[in-house]
Parts: sequence; structure tokens; C-alpha cells
Amino acid sequence: MINSGIVLKFIKFCVVGGSGVIVDFGVTYLCKEIAKLNKYVSNSIGFIVAATTNFFLNRFWTFSYQGSGMLRQYAMFFLFSLIGLGLNNSIIYLLHGKGKLNFYLSKLFAIGVVTFWNFFMNYFFNFQ
Repeated sequence: MINSGIVLKFIKFCVVGGSGVIVDFGVTYLCKEIAKLNKYVSNSIGFIVAATTNFFLNRFWTFSYQGSGMLRQYAMFFLFSLIGLGLNNSIIYLLHGKGKLNFYLSKLFAIGVVTFWNFFMNYFFNFQ
């Protein structure tokens, strides 16, 4: 049987993630299209900015965590996000670089996959 608490947290995590997608795509677009940075560098910058905003939203809203150790938690969250970034860029490379799928469609698919990674790592190891 599925725990309703984890389902609610996952839904909240996805809402926060939705705002993160907007931040991620916005920053990526600005870096790639306006600043003319490399697409993978742009993707990484967008991902990291979104991960940082998502940390604070998830800490206070999704997981309602009020304890101390914010710096340690941010470091863990960021570590999980960096691993997620590696997964994200790998998926984009496979789908866009090798498979010739549209860059932003590849990025959207990668975000979907990495969402599960980030949620479960933070649920079980960071916000307990």
C-alpha cells in the first residue's frame, strides 16, 4: 500500500519542480540564445539556478523541514542535483546529440527522469 504522505510530498515536489522548469528553461534560454554560451554550459547553469531555488521551496514547503543544518542540507541537495545534472546532460546528449531530437524536447524528457532521482534521494536521505 502506498503511503499517502509520500504521495502528497511527491505532488508538492512536482509543483516546485514545475516552477524550477520555468527557471531552468528561462536561464538556459538566456544563456544559450542571448549570451550565446555553449548549450551544455547553458543547460548546466539553468539546472543549477533552478536546483538552488527548488532547495528552498522544497525545504520549507514540500518537506516542511524546520530543523537546523540548512548548509548541510543544501550541500546534500546540491550533491544530488549535481548527480542529477550528470544524468540530465547525458540524456540530452543521447536524445539530442546522438538521436537528433529537438534540444528543448530532450531537455524536458531529461527533467522528467531526473525528477524521480531528486525526489527519492531527498526524501530518503536529506529531509528525514
